[in-house]
Formats: sequence, structure tokens, C-alpha cells
Amino acid sequence: MAEKLVEENNKEDNNNNIKNNEINIRVILEEGAKLPEYKTIGSAGMDIFAFINKDLEIAPLERVLVPTGVKMEIPVGYEVQVRPRSGLALKHGLTLVNSPGTIDSDYRGEIKIIMINLGKESYNIKPYDRIGQFILKKVDKAKLEVVSELENTLRGEGGFGHTGKN
Repeated sequence: MAEKLVEENNKEDNNNNIKNNEINIRVILEEGAKLPEYKTIGSAGMDIFAFINKDLEIAPLERVLVPTGVKMEIPVGYEVQVRPRSGLALKHGLTLVNSPGTIDSDYRGEIKIIMINLGKESYNIKPYDRIGQFILKKVDKAKLEVVSELENTLRGEGGFGHTGKN
């Protein structure tokens, strides 16, 4: 059914003359791993799949490292952000510990996802469950300049809730 949805969305895309910007990323998949994929033409993120051979139980407040079986060659000047899936977060309390996670352009190892169960009950991840999303982002590098003072602003050094609750 998901393939049919993608096909229908692609037809819709062609009918509206929308052109997608695409950046080529070279990928190595471990044998049996699934290629990350966009589920609809409007999806910002590619769903990523658990590459496990049996169910993986995550107890409440437990952290686990979930393999994906995917290695990527991300172009210099880009990163891939790893983000949680909203449905897993809302329904089961599953999220990613360092969200968004960053995959740097010079990393070549298998991508693994650090998940945590913030829910009240254990949750089982099954082989090939969708566990997160990859988002390709352009990255600009900062050039830091050491100075003796910074320009003043109305906010100044106020932080951590200094503007109040409402």
C-alpha cells in the first residue's frame, strides 16, 4: 500500500510540474538491510528501518543502539540529521536521545540510532520497523573571531526562561 501511495504522490507531482531538488548520496547496504525511503512526495525525511534479526525490547527509561545496516557517503557541505518519528513518540514514548543526531560528511561507518523509551511500558522494535528519519541539511561553517566585547542587545545575557511563562 505504501508503494501505491508513493506512486500516486509522484503522479500528483508530475501533474503539478513540481521539480524536486535532489542531491546524490552514495550508500552501502548490509545484506538484507532496507534502503531509507521517502513515503510521500512531500516528506521532508526518509524513514529509516531497524536492521535487527529479532525483536528488541526497550524497557521504560532504557537506551538502546539500533543498527540500520546503512553506510552513507554524504557530500562535503552537508549533514544528515537523525530525527524521531512523531507517531512513536506520541503513542509509545519512543524518541532519540540526541535529537537531532548529526551524521557528518566524513563518517563512513554503519549508522546506528540511539533510542530511548520514555513511556511507562516496554516496547518491542521488530525487524524492519521504521525507527526514525534522515533529513539532509546544508551546513555552513562558522569562522570564529575573538574580540574583547560584543554588541549590546535588549535581551543581553538573559536566558533560561528570563521572559516569563506566559
